[in-house]
Formats: sequence, structure tokens, C-alpha cells
Amino acid sequence: MQIVWFRKDLRIHDNPALTLACQNGPVTAVYFVTPLQWQQHDVAPIQIDFIEKSINQLAYSLATLGIELIVETVDLFDDIPDALATLCKKLNASQVFANSEVEVDEINRDIKVQQQGIDLQIFQADCILNPGQVLTQQGTMFKVFTPFKINWLKQVQALDLSPYCKPAAQNAASEIIIPTAFTIDRPKKDSAYWLASEDAAQTHLVDFLDQFVEYYHLKRDFPAKQATSMLSPYLALGLISTKQCLHALLLRFPDALDNAKNGVSTWVNELVWREFYRHIMVLNPNLGKGDNYNKLGNQIQWQNDPKLFKAWCEGKTGYPLVDAAMQQLIQTGWMHNRLRMVCASFLTKHLLIDWRWGERFFKQHLIDGDLASNNGGWQWAASTGCDAQPYFRIFNPIIQSQKFDPNGQFISIYNQALAHLSDKQIHFPVNPIVEHKVARLTALQLFSVLKKG
Repeated sequence: MQIVWFRKDLRIHDNPALTLACQNGPVTAVYFVTPLQWQQHDVAPIQIDFIEKSINQLAYSLATLGIELIVETVDLFDDIPDALATLCKKLNASQVFANSEVEVDEINRDIKVQQQGIDLQIFQADCILNPGQVLTQQGTMFKVFTPFKINWLKQVQALDLSPYCKPAAQNAASEIIIPTAFTIDRPKKDSAYWLASEDAAQTHLVDFLDQFVEYYHLKRDFPAKQATSMLSPYLALGLISTKQCLHALLLRFPDALDNAKNGVSTWVNELVWREFYRHIMVLNPNLGKGDNYNKLGNQIQWQNDPKLFKAWCEGKTGYPLVDAAMQQLIQTGWMHNRLRMVCASFLTKHLLIDWRWGERFFKQHLIDGDLASNNGGWQWAASTGCDAQPYFRIFNPIIQSQKFDPNGQFISIYNQALAHLSDKQIHFPVNPIVEHKVARLTALQLFSVLKKG
């Protein structure tokens, strides 16, 4: 008997741990719910709801293959080695198959499992190229995205990107046993807008590739437009893999890796950024503990005014685009990527509040909460990250609004009190908590400690 341990890979397609375990004999699957660990990791209630629905869908998908999914609840990652050892003994399982994760606590958890004497076989299913595989000629991690991307593209062009197929059913003649629905006993927020299944993820992917990807470079920054893939919640929990995304793209656009200036290559660029942040996370594990990538960032004297932070969290800064974006996050559990940059820049460089405060708040509310991407994005905005924006680049929220929501369409959705304003008026602040020009000058002085970097 083999055990497949599901984590953030809640799919039966392109799942090397599942496929290879099934080739070795009978399989039982397990998923560990870790409520206190999730609380420590600030997992959002809407993401917990999405996890619950995804687990139940996974249980049914596995049942069609004749595989039982056991869902066990333990408080912390530290409790998993003993729980897994007990399960191995009960099932007389010789090996445990799992796919790797990039976060430091998850990596340390796996080490402790192996130290328990469990034969844990770990496979790569999160990144297309393994962290540590895309290196400079000196054998170090790239510190700039563009040369990383060039090296990544060169290696990926030589790969067979065919995803792993769904495993053959065990005991194919047997009747499918419908699994009992599982409930996670934690505070949750309804995630019904996002259908929790592999099929739903594939539908998003196909719709995006068929209708939007060719114009992605032209429309992706406009939050009122339906122009992005909406795949981030599915990627975060592994209902779809990056490799599946890229493979499907290449089937339609064989030149997608040619690094052209078009929508297809622009979306590839976003997939590579995702990989870039994951590689950085593995090779710099203290990022997962809140460290600045650029150590000069330790010298920034954050102001951390609780009242200003509260206003930002509640979408009451007085800047219409910032406030609408924060309302989108609070109400839906998701935020458009352009707006994530605008809000992160505003918190760190207008309000002078530590990026870690914003990173945590986002994680507590996002359905697509993902440490590597969230951390990478926040440190980029705060100019403390790897290949971050220059410290002197400070988004003007008024200009961002005029440029990317020119008619105020997005603002009007989440702040109807401003909907009566003209296209010209709607972008300007109303009783702002800070004045842009003053905040910009203060930020330039505060962030000047990063000059040496």
C-alpha cells in the first residue's frame, strides 16, 4: 500500500505523486487539516471555505479512481509526523508520496516527517523548473528577473511539457462509493463565486486562452475589464498547475516562448514571475519569516500609524481607486493585480507603514493567498525585494486611476456614492488622510536608505 499525501496540489491530473504512487500498487490518499497552523499562517476564511469545497471535490474525483481520501485534523504541522506514522502502520503502507512545497515551514515539516523514519518520496509539481535549477554562471540565484526569465525560457523550450495523465482506476469494475462530505470546523466566508474543481479551473483557462490572452498586454491593467485569467485561486491550491497552463497555451500558440511583445508572451511573463518568486522563496527561506530580501530595508524607519492602517484596511483613505480596490478585497476576497500594486505602494510609500502589515492583511482576506506571490509582490512594492521597483518610484493614486479606470467604472462598482461624479472628477481624493505631494517627499527621504542597493 502507498499513501499519497495531498497538500496544495488538489488535483488528479498532472500530479506526479499520485501518478507514480499508483504505478507502485494500491493507493490510499490523505489530507491533513491544520487549524492552528492555518491561523498562524493567516489563511483567509474565504480560502478555508475554498479548501473545504476543493477537498470534497477531490474526494469524489479520487473515488472514481477507486481511491479513498482520508481527511484528518491535527492542530499543527508538528503533529503530522506522528499522525502520518500512525496511518502508515494502520494501512501497512511502505511509502508516502507527496509533491513539494516552497514555504519554509512546509519544508521543515517534511524534513521532520522523514526524520520520523517515514519513507517520504517528494516530487516537483508546483514549479515547471525546480528551485535551484535556474542559476547564473556562478551557480547562484539570479537577482534580476529578466536574465532569470531568459535562462528559464531557454531551459523550458527544451522540455516535454506534457502534463501527467489521470491515473488508471483501481478496481475498475467496482462501484463508485460516494464519499461523505467533509466540513472544516473553522470560521469561513462563502467562496461560491469560485467553483471549486479541476473542471472549473480548466474552464477558466480555456475561456481565457480562447477569448482574452491575445489582448492581455493591452487590457490586463484595467480592473473594470474582464481581461485576466482568474486562475490565481486555483493555482494557489493546486487545482491546476503552471505546467498545465503553459502546455495548453503552447498548443494554441506554439511561439508563446519566443518572448515577443504581445498578449501571449505577456501572460507567459506572469507565469515566469510566479516561478521567480517561488525559486527565491526556496533559496532564501527567511523570506517566509518576514525578512527583507534587501537588508538595507532593515534601516527604513516605518511610521506604522494604527489609525492610518485602519483607514487603509477599511477602504477609507479618501483616494477613490485605493478605496474601491480595498472594498473589492474585503467584499470578494480577490483583488485585481494592478490594484494590488497601487494599494501596496500607497500603504508603504504614502502611509509609511511596514509592508509586513499589508502582506498579512492581504493574506487574511485573499482567496488566492500564496506566501511566495504575496511576499514577492509586497516586497516589490516596498522596494525591499529581489529586483523590486526603485525606491523613488511612488505610484500617484490619482494618475493610476485616470490611466487605468478612465471612466471611473471600477470605482463606481465599489463606491456608489461617487458614481454621480463626472469622468474627470471621480479620480480625485475626497477628505484624504494624506496629501500625495507631501507623502511623496517624505517617502523619498525615508526610503533613501535604499540608495546603496
